[in-house]
Amino acid sequence: MICLGIESTAHTFGIGIVNDKCEILANVKDMYQPKKGGIHPREAADHHSILSGKVLRETLEKSGVELRDIDLISFSQGPGLPQCLKIGAVVGRSLSLKLNKPLVGVNHCIAHIEIGKKKTNASDPVTLYVSGGNTQVLAFVEGRYRCFGETLDIAIGNCLDQFARSQGLKHPGGPKIEKLAKNGKWIGLPYVVKGMDLSFSGILTEAIKKAKTNKLEDVCFSLQETCYSMLTEVVERAVAHTDKEEVLLTGGVAASERLREMLSIMCKERGAKLYSVPKEYSGDNGSMIAWAGILAHNSGSLENDTKIRQKWRTDDVVVGWI
Repeated sequence: MICLGIESTAHTFGIGIVNDKCEILANVKDMYQPKKGGIHPREAADHHSILSGKVLRETLEKSGVELRDIDLISFSQGPGLPQCLKIGAVVGRSLSLKLNKPLVGVNHCIAHIEIGKKKTNASDPVTLYVSGGNTQVLAFVEGRYRCFGETLDIAIGNCLDQFARSQGLKHPGGPKIEKLAKNGKWIGLPYVVKGMDLSFSGILTEAIKKAKTNKLEDVCFSLQETCYSMLTEVVERAVAHTDKEEVLLTGGVAASERLREMLSIMCKERGAKLYSVPKEYSGDNGSMIAWAGILAHNSGSLENDTKIRQKWRTDDVVVGWI
């Protein structure tokens, strides 16, 4: 089986072509870059609409696959920005009708988990899913990916991006903050863990305030250390609670070397093994949507409709393929 997957939840429009062995035949994407500020949903959607044909052509060329050879179409049904989700849904429906092939809407968050598991050979991990729009600690229990902890306000990626923009650093902010942090020293910032949940909005506000009177490198170091320590604490507690022996780091912020380092230390102390999704699949991409589509289709775990679901929670999905 060959599946074409379409990703369009936020700033990235991507198309991937994957077979049922999870061999990535092609993985092409184009990212919307706002001229000023954060993501403007309508502008991002316009970007996706304009670039969709180009990305599709490049994907087919790189894969060596003809459209007629595609067996299944999948698209990111949610969660995400509704204007952006609609573009992926329209492209998916159009291809499905043109080719007379089945169409599967998949949960974007679960796609991050499943591509991470497949590409690292993790079997039953506690997953830390961290991105621009999501921050969740998840583990598979009784047919679903249960949420053991999550952000109460903004996601970690959003926090880093907003701070970077406040300091004139271009999107995405995480890599630039990490580079500056290597030359920084510690200054105090709020540490906010509430049970198994986290809050980043107050830390962001204080970091922007501190940046007015402190070296930017010091604030970057402290912001990164504080936020990543919070994440590591909650993941460790989830590992202890579930008694699982693996931790999977996935999502766009999984590309952070410092976060991987902190989680690695924690896992070593607990006798667990850390798996981190390869960088090429950490950010939003179409190949993860294609792989999740294959899993859902083959297991019969399909939704009754393909309407976009802006607030589709990870733990709402019945996972029939495990």
